[in-house]
Amino acid sequence: MRELFSLEELSAIAKALSSELRVNIILYVSRHPGVSMLELAQRFGVSRAAVTQNIKLLVSAGLIELGESGESSSGRKGCFVPESKFLLDFGRQLLAQKLYATEIPIGQYSDYAITPTCGIATEKELIGRVDDPAFFDDPRRTEAGILWFSTGFVEYRLPNYLQKGQQLSELQLSFEISSEAPGYAENWPSDIVFSLNGEEIGTWTSPGDYGEVRGRYTPLWWERNWNQYGLLKLLVINEGGTYLDGRMISAQSIESLKLTHESDLRFRIAAPAEAANAGGCTLFGRNFGNYNQGMKFNIIYREV
Repeated sequence: MRELFSLEELSAIAKALSSELRVNIILYVSRHPGVSMLELAQRFGVSRAAVTQNIKLLVSAGLIELGESGESSSGRKGCFVPESKFLLDFGRQLLAQKLYATEIPIGQYSDYAITPTCGIATEKELIGRVDDPAFFDDPRRTEAGILWFSTGFVEYRLPNYLQKGQQLSELQLSFEISSEAPGYAENWPSDIVFSLNGEEIGTWTSPGDYGEVRGRYTPLWWERNWNQYGLLKLLVINEGGTYLDGRMISAQSIESLKLTHESDLRFRIAAPAEAANAGGCTLFGRNFGNYNQGMKFNIIYREV
């Protein structure tokens, strides 16, 4: 689920959806992921140039992504719908460029403690050996596109760009995540715990470790019987509490966590061994899974 926070974001999406042709393109692509622009032109009876211009507008609004078609011999780009659900809360004030945005590679953790099954890999190769936690210290980890572990945690030091006179309103984290089973298991629940600065902020139960279908961006060299993709989750901490995909998961808020422009921001993702559903954790970054991104991090603030 993608939540809309800014006027710019809403305006771009509203413009993209103002055309019946563009709406129909989105609907068709959602049912036929990987379809080419040539196929879209033929399907809707318009020129290739017209489709290209409309796709550019949809891409700029984040409603369409271009990726490999899945046909290795064609070399063409295919169209995909990266997110099918959107949340717009008319009860909150939409923001106008009062945010700091960054993307953190999933291998750029500042601390970890894990147990096998585990591993870490870049777009091109495994880093070291599977089931050997020592390779989580390898310098190549910052290039990682996937990492997984059975129990333990990875912790990230998030950049706090706030200046004096800027009051934090909201933290937003977006990442692709799943459980971790030996090989893969579509039905493999795992209780994954999120913490900030040592304070637990909520738990989410991942339904499974997905592998029956190859991930949209997962490289072809990746073993077919390994996990392929995860679910894109949006974690939000604001003045009302902590939310996952728009649903409150705890009452921990900006105030209760005492977050200011001077705060450290240490974000931990854990799969506790003592959890009721101890099913591990897999994180997907760039060039793996279904969403070609690392951990996206936004700080929303207001001037005081």
